[in-house]
Amino acid sequence: MIEKVLIANRGEIALRIHRACKEMGISTVVVHSEADRDAMAVRLADESVCIGPAPSSESYLKKSRILAAAEITNADAIHPGYGFLSENAQFAEMVEAHGIKFIGPTAEHIRVMGDKIAAKQAMIDAGVPVVPGSDGGVTSTGEAKKIAKKIGYPVLVKAAAGGGGRGMKVAKTEKELENAIKTAKTEAKAAFGDDAVYLEKYLGKPRHIEVQVIADTHGNTAHLWERDCSLQRRHQKVFEEAPSPALNQAQREEIGSIVAKAVAKIGYRGAGTMEFLYEDGNFYFIEMNTRIQVEHPVTEMITGIDLVREQIRIADGKKLSFSQEDVILVGHAIECRINAEHPETFMPSPGTITEFHAPGGPDVRVDSAAYAGYKIPPHYDSMIGKLIVHGRTRNECVMRLRRALDEMVIGGIQTTLPLHQRLVEAKDVVDGNYDIHWLERFLANS
Repeated sequence: MIEKVLIANRGEIALRIHRACKEMGISTVVVHSEADRDAMAVRLADESVCIGPAPSSESYLKKSRILAAAEITNADAIHPGYGFLSENAQFAEMVEAHGIKFIGPTAEHIRVMGDKIAAKQAMIDAGVPVVPGSDGGVTSTGEAKKIAKKIGYPVLVKAAAGGGGRGMKVAKTEKELENAIKTAKTEAKAAFGDDAVYLEKYLGKPRHIEVQVIADTHGNTAHLWERDCSLQRRHQKVFEEAPSPALNQAQREEIGSIVAKAVAKIGYRGAGTMEFLYEDGNFYFIEMNTRIQVEHPVTEMITGIDLVREQIRIADGKKLSFSQEDVILVGHAIECRINAEHPETFMPSPGTITEFHAPGGPDVRVDSAAYAGYKIPPHYDSMIGKLIVHGRTRNECVMRLRRALDEMVIGGIQTTLPLHQRLVEAKDVVDGNYDIHWLERFLANS
């Protein structure tokens, strides 16, 4: 029985995990860097341990220090949150080798899904539709040209160990392909220590659709419908909603069923997200995230299921607390990621928050560790919170979001709140008529 969870993360996700634990009667330990001594999760946790100086390479990415903190506090489980070590197979192995429960998938699944080429093959074997492309990594420009000619230009060169848009280049012609491969390999080597790349067909106007799945160790699996994460800037999600306005019920049931069956086939454990590009009625698998997602609250809002609570229960050997038939889609939810950035230049804006007022009212949720007087350190990701709203219909949800954005106050720093206020007034967003390139075009033309 899990009695104490060490939270190996920071910011809003550390607070989110702490809240789930407290509601389950579980004690919490929060590790933190020197820069995060005054973080809300640190202040609220039952125990806290400083694991190093501000740079994440000297704190949140130090496996040995996190494990030492778990040992000295007698924590019997570790939740990695998202980012940092959440998809590090070696860390998952080390945690369980120390007799501590890892609140996440097995190291094997983290390793396979972390390699885009291996993940793609695993999904092909499991019957999941994938984007046309190379069967594995491309080893020469000549090989790449043959594959590109077969699937048709434009093509996307992608790092096998990539993420966040790094090691990803588009080639519209054969002439551009050689340079795209060279650049992608250089970026991939620098970012991930692995220069392996592969090719995929570049889709013109796809949407980014992802399906939330969860599985226990007793053979029970379920999907929790889909999220639409198409509003992105530089491959980073900005605005997410569930369900997708682009799908009908038959389509979402079909892709959900395919994903749930695939997860069962590979024997997956815990929460995960299958990400797809969707165009002209077709789904194409691109990757699986073996962790809780930033945008998980919109799924919780439309299903009423606490995903973090389920993660903890699964790690404790329990069965899912619900069946697929219990996952009823109710209404619509939208999430806005609020970053400490200039809303037009997107330059980071660390500093002290002088005012903080969270909006309220029916079906309004704010996941944030920010507060008035909190000093945002310059060392980490700029996201300082998420505003999530729910409505009985998408139109009601959009109207509620407009009102909530107008109520939210964050003073002393620049934030992306004004960008979101512009987005919810844009006709295409209101109509749900956008693709993964829409936001870049919108910003370029405004």
